[in-house]
Amino acid sequence: MMLLAIEQGNTNTMFAIHDGQSWIAQWRAATESTRTADEYVVWLSQLMSMQGLGFRSLDACIISSVVPQSLFNLRNLSRRYLNVEPLVIGENARLGVDIRIDKPSEAGADRLVNAVGASMVYRGPLIVIDSGTATTFDVVAADGAFEGGIIAPGINLSMQALHEAAAKLPRIAIQRPGKIVGTDTVGAMQSGVFWGYISLIEGLVSRIKEERGEDLTVVATGGVASLFEGATDSIDHFDPDLTIRGLLEIHRRNTHLETE
Repeated sequence: MMLLAIEQGNTNTMFAIHDGQSWIAQWRAATESTRTADEYVVWLSQLMSMQGLGFRSLDACIISSVVPQSLFNLRNLSRRYLNVEPLVIGENARLGVDIRIDKPSEAGADRLVNAVGASMVYRGPLIVIDSGTATTFDVVAADGAFEGGIIAPGINLSMQALHEAAAKLPRIAIQRPGKIVGTDTVGAMQSGVFWGYISLIEGLVSRIKEERGEDLTVVATGGVASLFEGATDSIDHFDPDLTIRGLLEIHRRNTHLETE
């Protein structure tokens, strides 16, 4: 089996290929909701050819997207060029986990996939922190069920809003500042963004644990999460592979159900 896994966030879209044994290729592109299936395939086929791969070798596809207007084109990519009907998180893919929130249909595809990926490796209950366009804190029960969470603006989004709303504040790079109290504008902004998010993480993790009355293992993932490594004791594990691990497991579960 050669699986094409597509994980689309609001900012970036990841394409990864699994050959049945391991992930053999991964690429990322900026998310553009108007990009057509033909445009995707031109870009992707060039990258695949550089690694000696071709679309004819792909025989399965799974898609997780938080951008509804892109799903039509991603489905067409799978149908037209792989000749397979894709599994789509939130539609025809069975997750194999309970969704214990008031409106299960509102749970984001990325959050559910992360819950599956995390519960495969770490003993629950868990808090899964995903730092992307939004920063999400999701609770995964000991039995792997998704039990809700918190959605906050992402660190890049907050930095962009600060720059756009205040005429004199420049656009800055996100990095850990040398000291807490900045002595110039850039240093003050970097401290506010970086240490502000560390405090957000520490505060919300503490409040979640207090509300639930139990100890939870905290796992962080997402493009920005690596910036926080070594800066706080509130995060137990940094795991960049939660999402693709979850996608692979969901595909495996659905394939297993089909063969029963």
